[in-house]
Amino acid sequence: MFDLSFIYDLIAQVLPWEWAQARFMQQALVGLLILSPMCAAMGVQVVNLRMAFFSDAISHSAFTGIAVGLLLSLDSRIAMLGIGLLVGVSITALGRHTSLSSDTVIGVFFSGAIAFGLAVVSRDPSVANDFQRVLYGDILTIGDAEILWMLVLCIILLAFQIIGFNKMLYIGLNPSLAMAHRVSVSKYQYCFAGLLSIVVVFLVWAVGVLLVTAMLIIPAASARHLARSARSMFWIAQVIAMIASVSGLCISAQAWANTATGATIILCLCAFFILSLCIAKIKH
Repeated sequence: MFDLSFIYDLIAQVLPWEWAQARFMQQALVGLLILSPMCAAMGVQVVNLRMAFFSDAISHSAFTGIAVGLLLSLDSRIAMLGIGLLVGVSITALGRHTSLSSDTVIGVFFSGAIAFGLAVVSRDPSVANDFQRVLYGDILTIGDAEILWMLVLCIILLAFQIIGFNKMLYIGLNPSLAMAHRVSVSKYQYCFAGLLSIVVVFLVWAVGVLLVTAMLIIPAASARHLARSARSMFWIAQVIAMIASVSGLCISAQAWANTATGATIILCLCAFFILSLCIAKIKH
C-alpha cells in the first residue's frame, strides 16, 4: 500500500496544535480535505437537478448494505458500496423508463432500503452497533486504505466534472433541449447517479446517514447566495465545504466542545449558510 506517512508528518509540522499530532486526527483531516471538495462539486449539481431526495435514498441504502453483508458474509463497507451503486442506477433507470415521477420511485427505494435493514436487525440484534455507526458516522476511524480509495474517486470525479459540467447544467435546465443538441442525456445521468452513489457511501462513513444530505446541499445552497454564475457557485461551494470541514474537525477536538465530528461540521456549514444569507440580503 502507498505510504502516506510523509503527508502526516507534514501536517504535524505545519499545524502546531495538540490535536493535529495524533495519527487518527491526521487521517481524518486528509480524508476531509479529499471528501469535502467532492461533496461540494456533486452538491452543486444535486441542487441544480433537484436531487436532494435521491441522495437521501442512497444514504439510507447503507442499512441494506450492512444487512446484505451480514447475510452473504461480506465486508459491510464493500456491501454498502455495491448496494448504494445498485440503488442509484436502479432509481435512474426506473425514473427514465416508467411513467412514475422521480419522487415516487425514490420513495419506494427509500422505504424498501430502511425496511430491509430493520428486518435484519430485528432478527440479529448483534449487528445493532454497525447500524449505529452508520447512523452517526465517524470520520476519525478511517484508515489509509479508505483515503486512497477516496483519492481515486476524487480523480475520477474531477475528470467527470471537466468533461460534463456544462452538459449537466444543460440537462438540469432542460433535458429535452439538451438531447436535441446531441447531448447524451442518459449516459450523463447514469454516470452522475453512479458517482453520486459512491460519494454518498463515503459520506455515510464520515458523517452518518442523518447528515449526508446536509453535507451535499448546504455548501451549494450557501454558494448560490454569493455566486453570480454557475462557475463561481462551483468554486465558492468548494471553499465553504473545505473550511467548514476543517473547522468542524478542529472544534470537535477541543476539550470545551467534545462533540461529534460530523455534527460539528454540519453546524459550521449552517453558520456559513446563515452568513451567506445575510450577505445576500445586504447586497440586495
